[in-house]
Amino acid sequence: MALIAGLGNPGAEYRDTRHNVGFELLDLLSDKLSATFESESGLYDLGKARFKGQNVWLVKPKTFMNLSGKAIRKVLTKTNHDPRQCLVCYDDVNLDAGTIRLRPSGSAGGHNGIQNIIDELKTNQFPRLRIGIGNNYRRGQQANYVLSPFSDEEKPVIEKTLEYASEAVMTFLHSGIDNAMNQFN
Repeated sequence: MALIAGLGNPGAEYRDTRHNVGFELLDLLSDKLSATFESESGLYDLGKARFKGQNVWLVKPKTFMNLSGKAIRKVLTKTNHDPRQCLVCYDDVNLDAGTIRLRPSGSAGGHNGIQNIIDELKTNQFPRLRIGIGNNYRRGQQANYVLSPFSDEEKPVIEKTLEYASEAVMTFLHSGIDNAMNQFN
């Protein structure tokens, strides 16, 4: 059994922004796995599916990105998952658009949402899928950049990247983090 968490910001004003690629990946996965999201406890939306004979939970925190940890902690408790069973998917300005990276654990790498998860769980021992959004912004403009939509030129790249990322998640579910890293990094 596994839990896939996609990070983003709630609300229509953040839809289709760079910071919400984690949510977009979860939407793609919910289509592929025929899962529908239901609101749970006010902190997150939860989808449940079956894949290759196992239960899979998809979670979108309804907290803002930088406070994702409370929602992740609560859903791990509710679904009786260990953090090492929770793949967290999120945007990363340190990777070029079109690039993904899987890791079994690690630091926050400057990502406030991941730092909040580490703080809430009191561990960095959870797998993550970083989705590159590039860093084409001027110094001091990172917040504006991540909260802006992709350009028309970037949209096809991100669509392909999300499809590739969904295949990586399916491999993670079927074969584990090591096999997914070997195949997709």
